[in-house]
Amino acid sequence: MTRIFHNPRCSKSRQTLALLEEKGIDAEIVEYLKAPPSEDELRQVLQALGIPPRELLRKKEAEYKEAGLDDTSLDDEAVIRAMVQYPKLIERPIVVHSGKAAIGRPPENVLDLF
Repeated sequence: MTRIFHNPRCSKSRQTLALLEEKGIDAEIVEYLKAPPSEDELRQVLQALGIPPRELLRKKEAEYKEAGLDDTSLDDEAVIRAMVQYPKLIERPIVVHSGKAAIGRPPENVLDLF
């Protein structure tokens, strides 16, 4: 099963979804702004990506500073909680397939999963 954490307003997310469709890859589309991942789900995605939570943050969003995430002393759990509370902070798109994941920046990055 393949899933894409997708934001239809994001050009990279749309390009990544189009690339998957072009390659004949059927993916479950998760519009994470409408249905944010749980903390556990986000931990699983981070594990599949092999990165710490802070690397998945969109640092230029207003919510980044509002949530105090520029404080580097915050632990991973605080960062995960903030991403669940403010899903706009989650880098996008993320494609998950067979226990692995990739961020579609550029969109072709996700092809390494297949």
